[in-house]
Amino acid sequence: MASSSSFELRHRRPQSTAEPSDPDDLTPQQRKSANGEPSMEIGWGIPFIVLIFARIVSARSNLIHDCDETFNYWEPLHYLLYKSGFQTWEYSSEFSLRSYLYILLHALAAAPASWWFGVEQKVRVFYFLRLILGLASTISETALIVAVSSKYGRRLAISTLLLLAFTSGCFIASTSFLPSTFSMYAITLASAALLFERPALSVSVAAIGVLLGWPFSILTAVPLVIYALSTGNFKRVFWSGAITSIGVMVLSVLTDYYYYGRWTSSVLNLLLYNVAGGGGSHLYGVEGPLFYLRNGFNNFNFALVFALLFFPIMLITKKKDSVPLTVVVSPVYLWLTFMSLQPHKEERFLYPIYPLICLAAASVIERFPDLVQRFQAVYEESILVQVAKVLRPLTLGIILAICHSRTNALLYGYSAPMDVYKHLAGLRNVPNESVLCVGSEWHRFPSSFFLHANVSEVQWINDGFRGLLPIPFNETLGGTASAPSYFNNRNKASDKQYVITFPPQVVFYLHRSMLY
Repeated sequence: MASSSSFELRHRRPQSTAEPSDPDDLTPQQRKSANGEPSMEIGWGIPFIVLIFARIVSARSNLIHDCDETFNYWEPLHYLLYKSGFQTWEYSSEFSLRSYLYILLHALAAAPASWWFGVEQKVRVFYFLRLILGLASTISETALIVAVSSKYGRRLAISTLLLLAFTSGCFIASTSFLPSTFSMYAITLASAALLFERPALSVSVAAIGVLLGWPFSILTAVPLVIYALSTGNFKRVFWSGAITSIGVMVLSVLTDYYYYGRWTSSVLNLLLYNVAGGGGSHLYGVEGPLFYLRNGFNNFNFALVFALLFFPIMLITKKKDSVPLTVVVSPVYLWLTFMSLQPHKEERFLYPIYPLICLAAASVIERFPDLVQRFQAVYEESILVQVAKVLRPLTLGIILAICHSRTNALLYGYSAPMDVYKHLAGLRNVPNESVLCVGSEWHRFPSSFFLHANVSEVQWINDGFRGLLPIPFNETLGGTASAPSYFNNRNKASDKQYVITFPPQVVFYLHRSMLY
């Protein structure tokens, strides 16, 4: 009989892994019910301090990784603040593909700094707005950490916090001035609201991220919206999302009307151009289906591998109350699959799911002991379980060390263009109405915020590039409402985009030979 009972005991041990025995794995509710006293959980303070420190470092040292960030966002913002800057064909009122509501939101945030520093110190306005972006990232990610801690325990929250703070992908995306970054803030905050069991708020925030940020990120919001509607008060959740969506769309249309000078919707125009109209993104380069996996591994290394293992690991370990976590993480799979099928690929397109990659990877790493107990009938104190527990911080340490190396390699290897322009902005005795001429390095131009106050114009040198380049906003044609004839949606160069003869007041000349 004794032998029989011990046999049954050995087979019941692994089944108890659904209830974590490590105090750090217990949720606050489980800890309170276990000892009758509320225990410590991660509050808002520690995550906020850790993340704001990381985001300040990013704001001060992050590069501009895509010239689209410069010409489609920093330059229109510079025009709203200082009445000078480059216009791209997407901002021609003929096409109206970019949202001025998104630019206006950032103009309002940057306006106090532009008034304080004036035109002589525009570069400080650039970094001030970067700090605002870092603050937005910090708030959304802190909310996610606190929500994870409240629902799934302190250990998972700490692992997620470390990945959010120190992975290269989050360092890059958190302070980029891009709609995909704005959508990242919104999806992160919406995920936190869902874990806090605030479905109506979750849907509203997701709607703002899609309509004010990047319309294509709607796919990342679909799982959240479906789960919120099915588990919350349907009418309240539905009307919360509907009213928010209508309100944002009305503001967007009114803002576009004010700046484009005609009734139009940049949100609908962008969708129609890329979907109904067949789009023209292939004109700007195509990549193979493995592009995002390679790029994601550069930015997250083994964390991306663990994130992709999330679903099978969840099925194997069978943790209780894992449905909300699975819903929150599911956009990683949806977005990666959808974007990998598109011919035109860019790193920034993955930004909306970067924090979710960190959460998914942390969830898998924290289940190392559960995997051992699932496949081996072992005690909690067995050597295999202890080894699995040691592997958790060790794995995190390896991931973060590689990410630190990657981030520093980017900063030290590719920061020269921004350093050069910051040096130019600080030069003395620059004549008034000076002109900066740029050749093949046009795509490294960090924005007009880096120009000296006495530089009145930037002109491109014809070096053989046959694509369409940005051209300064033309006040005589209507400024933001202009529809210049030299713009087209076929990426064909215009004679108007190049300097024909060098003006006598040229002071700066940047050029490097390149083959096209």
